[in-house]
Amino acid sequence: MLFITGRSFLGRFSLDISKNVKPIGLIANYCQAATALRPKKPKSTRKEAQYFSDAKRIRAIGGKGGDGCVSFLQLWCNERAGPDGGDGGHGGHVVFQASNDVRNFNHVDSILKAEEGERGGSKDCHGKNAKHAVIKVPIGTVIRNAQGLIVGDLGQADLMFVAARGGAGGKGNRFFTTDKETSPKVCEYGPSGEDLSYTLELRSMADVGLIGYPNAGKSTLLNALTRAKPKVAPYAFTTLRPHLGTVQYDDHVQLTIADLPGLVPDAHRNKGLGIQFLKHAERCTLLLFVLDASAPEPWTHYEQLMHELQQFGGRLASRPQLVVANKLDVEEGQGNFEELQRRLQNPVLGISAKMGHNLGQLLNSIRKGYDRHKDQSKTSS
Repeated sequence: MLFITGRSFLGRFSLDISKNVKPIGLIANYCQAATALRPKKPKSTRKEAQYFSDAKRIRAIGGKGGDGCVSFLQLWCNERAGPDGGDGGHGGHVVFQASNDVRNFNHVDSILKAEEGERGGSKDCHGKNAKHAVIKVPIGTVIRNAQGLIVGDLGQADLMFVAARGGAGGKGNRFFTTDKETSPKVCEYGPSGEDLSYTLELRSMADVGLIGYPNAGKSTLLNALTRAKPKVAPYAFTTLRPHLGTVQYDDHVQLTIADLPGLVPDAHRNKGLGIQFLKHAERCTLLLFVLDASAPEPWTHYEQLMHELQQFGGRLASRPQLVVANKLDVEEGQGNFEELQRRLQNPVLGISAKMGHNLGQLLNSIRKGYDRHKDQSKTSS
């Protein structure tokens, strides 16, 4: 027997190789298969779970321009030295900037208002221009106006979109001085800024999206795979907003997994969370169907889920898919698993998220499916 040891970036590995096997081939196969790593940090102790906001409706209000000033200069040698009213400052803009520092829209307020410009003063003193309100948004943010049309696409870092322009500063009476009117007593008020409504959407939310009926064990699965802490309870619709977790592999690749709200029949007609849920799923690269194997006839759940994705339209139903049968720790789940494998055309992986059975194989399947889709997208482009 030949015993080989080596050191990688992530620790030691050992291979037990017999004389009949070529060591080089075995080491090459080992390096090709990426292995998921266990989280080094413990889960957070905070009680409230952090949800993921991938769409938000906002109202952007530009800053009001500063008012002009009516003033006349008075000197010790000339009490009527003429008008000296200054102009008002410009109001600030509301600007969205794509940044790597944020991942969702949790920090974005529903009403975004820029500062107002300062009013003009005497002695030709102009008011100070207001600072622009710059709000950082994730890269890949799509901005739609009130009519639903795309008006902005921030696909690269540091790209900006002016959502609402501030009002210009009003003119003081010095501006209105002419040869005929040497002492104007008029000025301009600063106009209000633009007041517009937008919808912010993320083009891509996660690499993997968990899809299934309510109470199928999606939150339990995300809780077992990542450091995320979604709410877990023995009743339906415990998840009303997406929760994200991250899985790290030994080749320094990180995949994000999204726990999506449960899907019910006629969701494409906006029943339940309906269209909102399907839009969440549309922003995931790989769809992972989580079926409750303990339910009666779980294969009908997969057919209903596929029907909803097809009725929603687009290419959602043609996304790469993985199918897992959860709750195999229950007797009913073990009995339905074989029939589920026979009825479905896609291969089905049996797991138990509660007991932690077969989760390592699931993580390997997720990585292989993600790499396969990535290679296909490269060749097609």
